Amino acid sequence: MAKRPICPEDLLRLVLVGDPQISPAGDRVLFSKKVITEKNSYLSHLWTVDIEGRLTQWTQGEKSTGVGRWSPDGAWIGFVSGRDGPAQQIYLISTCGGEARPLLKLQEGSIGGFLWSPDSAKIAFTFRPAIPELTESAKKERDEKGLSKPPLVFNDVMYRLDGDGYFADHRYELFVVDVTKALAGKGDLEQSLLCRYSADAAGDYSYGWSPSSDELAVIHNVSRRPFVDPPNKQIWRLSLDGQAWKLEGLPKGDKGNPKWSPDGKWIAYVGDVDENDPWGTRNTKLYVVAADGGEPRDLTGHQDYDLEVATLSDTKDAGFGSVIEWCPDGTGLFAQIGWHGAQQLGFVSMTGGIELLTEGNHSISIGSVASSGRRIAGAISTAVKVPEIIVLERELATGRWAPKVLTDLNHDFHAEVELSEPEELHIPTTDGLETHAWVLKPIGYLEPKRYAAVLQVHGGPHCQYGWHFFHEMQCQAAAGYVVVYSNPRGSKGYGEAWTAAIRGNWGNKDWDDIQAVKRWMEHQPYIHPGRMSIMGGSYGGYMTNWAIGHTTDFKCAITDRCVSNMVSMAGNSDFPFNRDGYFKGIAWGDLEDIKELWRQSPIAYFKDVRTPTLIIHSAGDLRCNIEQGEQVFTALQMEGIESRMVRYPDTTFHGLSRSGPPDLRLHRLGEILSWLNKFLQ
Repeated sequence: MAKRPICPEDLLRLVLVGDPQISPAGDRVLFSKKVITEKNSYLSHLWTVDIEGRLTQWTQGEKSTGVGRWSPDGAWIGFVSGRDGPAQQIYLISTCGGEARPLLKLQEGSIGGFLWSPDSAKIAFTFRPAIPELTESAKKERDEKGLSKPPLVFNDVMYRLDGDGYFADHRYELFVVDVTKALAGKGDLEQSLLCRYSADAAGDYSYGWSPSSDELAVIHNVSRRPFVDPPNKQIWRLSLDGQAWKLEGLPKGDKGNPKWSPDGKWIAYVGDVDENDPWGTRNTKLYVVAADGGEPRDLTGHQDYDLEVATLSDTKDAGFGSVIEWCPDGTGLFAQIGWHGAQQLGFVSMTGGIELLTEGNHSISIGSVASSGRRIAGAISTAVKVPEIIVLERELATGRWAPKVLTDLNHDFHAEVELSEPEELHIPTTDGLETHAWVLKPIGYLEPKRYAAVLQVHGGPHCQYGWHFFHEMQCQAAAGYVVVYSNPRGSKGYGEAWTAAIRGNWGNKDWDDIQAVKRWMEHQPYIHPGRMSIMGGSYGGYMTNWAIGHTTDFKCAITDRCVSNMVSMAGNSDFPFNRDGYFKGIAWGDLEDIKELWRQSPIAYFKDVRTPTLIIHSAGDLRCNIEQGEQVFTALQMEGIESRMVRYPDTTFHGLSRSGPPDLRLHRLGEILSWLNKFLQ
């Protein structure tokens, strides 16, 4: 049967997988399987797949389950869910079968994550209570009395986070509970509590268990004003009686993801010693320090890899953190490495240095390592393949690690739908450099026809496009467009200098690279140079705004959840700008203080815009406030430039295109294709 082109509605049939965790015995992988329901919602449940591909469902019902984790003895699967009411709880289900049981009876709030102790007897977790006035019971009482929604009152600049909402002055705390006592005590927190730790002003904790299960390594900030002061995260050893002592000898700077070595002698962590890199333009490195403290050893700094490279897609969450796991024999750590648009499995030896263990045009996301060290759970995607669950196993003949695909949950979709395979490009730009790019030709492409084209610019900016399935781009190729996407300077995955080239200086070297790609497009025999569009979201929206203020070469533009005015952005983002931090100057000063912010504001050049532009923004966006998009729309309207604004409700946030309500994601895709069709066809 002939295949058909992909369409926006195919979004509703995609089965998405994530968070792969291998069983201690190494014979099964636990993962989340997410589908879109007929009720316009996402439903995520926990499944396992064995090495032969046999699937088992572990959670059910109309409420989604969150992260799932095996207990180290293999007896339990723990997971987070709100299945029994508005309050999130940690549930345990026996691997022998039966009903899931709540570990505790927590009040309404948010569970940040949880971690089993190696002896399977304890669980550490972070929890933040909800604002009392915004709990379900408080809302119900107000509705019964006809009272207004109450004001929020807070005393700290950290009172909200995009995707997390408003939490005022409430903060996460770290708790450790005895599992047996919690189950016997029917969820009473105080009865089962072993330790409670609250020492970070922002409530931001990374933690890992010691092999003996009697203490935790905890990373948090020393500063009482973590949003203002340079980063100074340190490591504490926290015993179960609540006593904590700080490891001496560690430099200032950012740190995270502590992992205790199997023999208990070392603590590995990721970070950097630079105190003046608030947005992570420098490479994130892997360090080890003696468990008793002392000078840390940088295992990766002599190579130009970054351990925190996010490869963007609309079929997975944008993961900006590191993934590291000790090899059971303690000789080093496995790590997830983003490099030149791909994501690979790497290994960092205790003697230093990163070795890439996989190769190919794919995006591999790794999970946990089996106790034998011979298998690693993961997920794999390519530009024409939706992510599926894998195990990585070492080939005896070559010594390399090969992915074995265990699931085929999107078989029917791939059997029915025709996709465009990208062609890889390296386009010369300024300073004798090249920009890595890809081109998707339209489905049904014929020579010598010329096609309209779309130039996509990624967000971040410090992440990468690459070898990962992207539904939106495939839909545009299916609609008859050439789609071009690239990793201009500022992107990650190409070394520290490439990323740092735009630090505090947007619209310069990145714009050079975007123009180089534009010129390449204009000279291709299959692209119509008079029918090209530019579009992007977040920083990609910034660059779209910058482009239409500096050239009239694009027939139309689409700016999504954009940045337009650095002066106002400095104070209304959930991550406010520091004085002379990433960007020079500050918004609440005199003209001299704001001149650099204004120079890098696309809105400052809008008197020259002539390009019809679609503006897409969510009213609930706390990262790039909706006023950023409103300024673009107002300026274009006042200048008489054809423009249209799509304002999504305040229940949506910055990640609408990846995880917003399905009907609104389809609406967005429809608006994009309609705008392109209006001006390019």
